[in-house]
Amino acid sequence: MIRNATVSEHPAIRQIIRHAFGQADEADLVERLRADGDALIELVETREGALRGHILYSRLKIERGGETLEAAALAPVSVLPAFQRGGIGKALIQAGNAICAEHGLAAIIVLGHPDYYPQFGFSARAAESLQAPFSGPAFMALELRPDALKAGGRIHYAASFGV
Repeated sequence: MIRNATVSEHPAIRQIIRHAFGQADEADLVERLRADGDALIELVETREGALRGHILYSRLKIERGGETLEAAALAPVSVLPAFQRGGIGKALIQAGNAICAEHGLAAIIVLGHPDYYPQFGFSARAAESLQAPFSGPAFMALELRPDALKAGGRIHYAASFGV
């Protein structure tokens, strides 16, 4: 079952992220994004009441000319190691991407594994027109509105990312 995360689950979510990544950096990022009000969509996957996975999308702006596009940064996706490679991450990404589209966002940006994220429609090619602190095959975008990124723009991550 995938649903919105609750405040009371934040300590358990921190543990999921820590175990998934083997360190606290990503969990610290999630907490900073929440504290700054930049957490846009936060979902958990549960089974029989136990949390097994988590995903966070944060606010991201794309500025070009005189306009600002509202978008999202996908990071992180976390699944407890015992449940990895079982489709939980995939289900979280699909659900989160659908909610981003329902919110009318222009695009989603991810810095992730170039062999994994293309199955969800992300591509490095879609991100090529963007000015960002990242580039290369791991820097990918998914347009939620047709041709939203065609004219390019400058990416502005939430301050918590430190870029």
